[in-house]
Amino acid sequence: MPSDQSTWLIAVPQGHDPQATYQKLATKLGQQAKLPSRNIGQLAIPIFKTGTLDSLIALSEDLPKQESFFTATVAKNVETLRNLLNNDPAKLEQHVLVDEQSVDTYLLNGWKWNEDRYDVQKSLRELVNTLHKEMTSIDNAMKAKLNNYNLVKGSLTQMQRKKAGNLSIRSLADVVSKDDFIQDSEYLETLLVAVPKSLTKDWNDKYERLASMVVPRTSTLITTDDEYSLFSVVIFRRVHDEFVQKCREQKFIVRDFVYSEEEIAKQQQELEIAGTTAKELWTELLRLARTNFSESLQILVHLKVIRLFVESVLRYGLPAEYIGFVVKPEPKNVKKVFNILQTQFAYLSSRSSVAQGGKIGGEEFIGEYQTLMDQEFFDFILYEVPWIVT
Repeated sequence: MPSDQSTWLIAVPQGHDPQATYQKLATKLGQQAKLPSRNIGQLAIPIFKTGTLDSLIALSEDLPKQESFFTATVAKNVETLRNLLNNDPAKLEQHVLVDEQSVDTYLLNGWKWNEDRYDVQKSLRELVNTLHKEMTSIDNAMKAKLNNYNLVKGSLTQMQRKKAGNLSIRSLADVVSKDDFIQDSEYLETLLVAVPKSLTKDWNDKYERLASMVVPRTSTLITTDDEYSLFSVVIFRRVHDEFVQKCREQKFIVRDFVYSEEEIAKQQQELEIAGTTAKELWTELLRLARTNFSESLQILVHLKVIRLFVESVLRYGLPAEYIGFVVKPEPKNVKKVFNILQTQFAYLSSRSSVAQGGKIGGEEFIGEYQTLMDQEFFDFILYEVPWIVT
């Protein structure tokens, strides 16, 4: 049973009147399954060069692996878009487009093979190789751009994190000023101490006696937050280590900070550059992911059409002329839609090569094709395009 979270691509032998076959199916699906007419469309399957039986069998075994890779690449593009857009469904819907139209419109509004890009006069293997090369290029370009963006974003996040948090851990560059420090003294230095609010009284009572050479009455409150108060205090340089150790014992946190206007300006500049670069890369990545989604979905669908053709030849034999349908069932009526398809195409069971004891055009199946015969078959060929954008 196909998934109720996918759009179905279906292939059957062409018959004498393809348009009548389509209209009959559309009418039944509309009347019996209440499927809207917009949820069924025609799929133009080209007449490819069939090649040899061995080449078709090899393709039949290779295509599922290719399809998995292609599907994963499309899904990664969607996930990138989702993350860039903060998981906003409305915004995501504006970007998961194929040539500036919705996926449903692309699939259901008379899908045709792109002959300008993929010459049907080439062999099926050549076409598959071309599709694979294009998808690999998309995947590699996306990985490189995403990795670059993540590096810059990570650096920016780290810089921003330094400006967050409480006074015991955050950057103090934008908290203090030049006036908070003794400048150019050979013997004296200003230290910054983050004191838990519950210990503020202890600090005021004890700081002058924490070391032998603390300058009296130099403790100055600079700022506070919910957890800590930040004080400055002047001490003699020679007792620096002793003072820091005594503060640690009292649970006062001496911040490792040396005031430098040049360093503060440098940090601010680095933050601004990182922010600007991250925004630029975000825009580039969004544009690339949007373009790559469109390209990769088209490549995936073209591969699925090749798979429909290959399996149709192996199943129904020659002439290699098949018609295709695109059906988007709704979860509430998926079983009924599938049953209608089975009933509509039940007559094909007698044409199935598998049903005929394993013959294609009179030739016996041999060797490796036995594994394909073990698969579950319907009387029609069906492959799914997952709703990976939902």
